[in-house]
Amino acid sequence: MNTPIIHLESIVKSYFLGKQALLVLKGITIDIYKNEYVALMGPSGSGKSTLMNILGCLDSPTGGNYVLNGQDVSKMPDNDLADVRNKEIGFVFQQFNLMPRLTAVENVALPLVYAGISRKQRIEIAMSMLENVGLTDRSHHKPNELSGGQCQRVAIARALVNNPAIILADEPTGNLDSKTSNEIMDIFGAIQSGGNTVVLVTHEVDIANYAHRIIRLRDGLIESDRTKVETLQPA
Repeated sequence: MNTPIIHLESIVKSYFLGKQALLVLKGITIDIYKNEYVALMGPSGSGKSTLMNILGCLDSPTGGNYVLNGQDVSKMPDNDLADVRNKEIGFVFQQFNLMPRLTAVENVALPLVYAGISRKQRIEIAMSMLENVGLTDRSHHKPNELSGGQCQRVAIARALVNNPAIILADEPTGNLDSKTSNEIMDIFGAIQSGGNTVVLVTHEVDIANYAHRIIRLRDGLIESDRTKVETLQPA
């Protein structure tokens, strides 16, 4: 198989409470390949949020190596880490994290501001991203004029706008009803089918089952890592 897009080797993460070290991740080794669709699961306190922060270059490990798309990011200074994060990773959060005073299209275009792209081009790219998630007709509405599902579609479009290698989604359906959740998960399926690598953090089994591979954490260790056997669809 080709080189993994994410290679974690013996990742350890400790937090210090005064002089006492709290060991959260106890040696995590994972390979994730381009175009995989992976769900990270685990009970509260299992380490999945800490692992997600490391995967997303929001935090650095205390020990071990993290190679992301060919670059060792485990010991990078924060400024370099921010550059890698902006180029390589698109984030989707449970709370949407949209700017309330900006329209949908302006929210989607926001990451392109930092990339130095002209306003006209930013709007064109952002509109095409909104088209991908079926939301062109709401492009000039602000978040408070959109439903939860529509806000999450805007957030997904924003995550895709820099053409990142990886989409990292943290409980992306946590605030949505089941019908809307299924619609959002169908969008993630389409993103993965289009060639992106999708890593999903969830505690919901039915949401995790959309992924092709499920990694379960418990007490800072990998409890299981299994590929979902595709069941034959009835004709």
